[in-house]
Amino acid sequence: MKKSEVTRLNILQKAFELIYTKGYQTTSIDEIIATTQVTKGAFYYHFKTKDEMGLAIINELLKNSFKSTFIEPLQNTDHPLESIYHLVYGILMENDFLKVEYGCPASNFTQEMAPWHIDFTKALNELSSRWENAIITCIEEGKKKGSVKEDINAKEIAVFVMSGYWGVRNLGKLENSKSVYLVYLKGLKAYFKSLE
Repeated sequence: MKKSEVTRLNILQKAFELIYTKGYQTTSIDEIIATTQVTKGAFYYHFKTKDEMGLAIINELLKNSFKSTFIEPLQNTDHPLESIYHLVYGILMENDFLKVEYGCPASNFTQEMAPWHIDFTKALNELSSRWENAIITCIEEGKKKGSVKEDINAKEIAVFVMSGYWGVRNLGKLENSKSVYLVYLKGLKAYFKSLE
């Protein structure tokens, strides 16, 4: 990797850490520059604006981690509902990077930027659609294999799981406790039992 690529990646990673803990709107370019220890010229060499950098965080950092965390665990499974449950459980209860007090990075970006910035809306909608499609595909495969009832609407399940996940992340932020996650997971497990 070239030195300029390393610098760019460093800016994105450090900026993401700041934004995840403080929020996008309240994180300034000056704070990002101070944290990354690059010059203002180096920052503006890589990113014309803060929003350009924010979009790069979504498109270059979040997409890759999103794929490995939210998509790949749902591929090629014989037990889709179990796989979806374990995926959500793992993200909520076992993921050391995602902190309860800071919520979900994609959800945070959505709340801060999607209503006001069309490019953020498009990038975040692409992430959301990928997860939704992965859940739908997983459930449809389960229907074919007989591990999920045939009359189940896969999109309804996907929207239910995703909205529950993002909602409980926000409740976790408010309470600064994973205890609310356990309530959600118990309800999710009971819901999935009714679909088998």
